[in-house]
Amino acid sequence: MSTVKEKKPTCDKAMVNRIARATGHLKTVRNMVEEGRDCSEVLIQLAAVKSAVNGAGKEMLKQYLNECMEEELKEKDGQGLKKLNKSIESFMK
Repeated sequence: MSTVKEKKPTCDKAMVNRIARATGHLKTVRNMVEEGRDCSEVLIQLAAVKSAVNGAGKEMLKQYLNECMEEELKEKDGQGLKKLNKSIESFMK
C-alpha cells in the first residue's frame, strides 16, 4: 500500500485559460445549434472545442507527470505506475 500523499497538480493561469477557451467554444456551439446554423459551421466549432479540451488534457497530464508521479514512482509497490497507466488510458479514450 502506498504511503505517498496524493499531490494535486498546480492549476496555473494558463490551465484556467485553456479551460475557459474550451468552455467559450462549447457555448458558441450551443448557440449555433439553437440558432439553426449551418452544420458545417457547427462542426468547425466542435473541432475547436475538441482541440481546446485535448490541449488542456495534455497540459494537465504533463503537470501530473512532473508534479505528482516522481514521488509515487519512488514507491516500490507499483501503484504509482498503475495509477499513471489508468490516467493515460482515461485521457486517450
